Amino acid sequence: MATETFLPDNKPRCHWGFSDQMMLDYHDNEWGKPLYDSRALWEKLMLDGFQAGLSWRIILKKRAAFRLAFCSFEPQKVAQFTDEDIERLVGNADIIRSRSKINAVVKNARAYLAMQQAGEEFGEWIWAQVGGKPIQHIGPVPTKDALSERISKDLKKRGFTFVGPTIVYAWMEATGLINTHHPDCFRRAQVVGGA
Repeated sequence: MATETFLPDNKPRCHWGFSDQMMLDYHDNEWGKPLYDSRALWEKLMLDGFQAGLSWRIILKKRAAFRLAFCSFEPQKVAQFTDEDIERLVGNADIIRSRSKINAVVKNARAYLAMQQAGEEFGEWIWAQVGGKPIQHIGPVPTKDALSERISKDLKKRGFTFVGPTIVYAWMEATGLINTHHPDCFRRAQVVGGA
């Protein structure tokens, strides 16, 4: 992921953070920043599910529409979606209109709430999987690993769908559970420091 490209601020970044201003802002301010809030973690996991087979840039462009369509990703509200709601979303051109992905979000809201009712807070649960602090990855970045495979299986046992190991790994990167910023990227040290 190394890059020799610099912006006027002269800061080295991961190679993908240069494609346009939207991706630059996402890279510099959001991606890889440790996220602890359960609802926000769940939202990111749902968006990573929608990204499957697509580019993250598409998801970012549609993120506001996703939030509107899915009630700001409030699991309590999404869990109550009916077949009529799903049909409405399948017809919503502002989001990704994949019936299987939309159904997964509704099912995953119910699984999230079931965890909560069983005394498992989603954020606490996922951070316990990495020992409570971000894993500092060095070297070639895989699309999945043994940890993402285990977490994927654990989520599926809890009733989640569309949470395969590749989706889970990308989610772990995005939410700072694992720091895969390139060693030369200025964000790597900031993420290590919790920023």
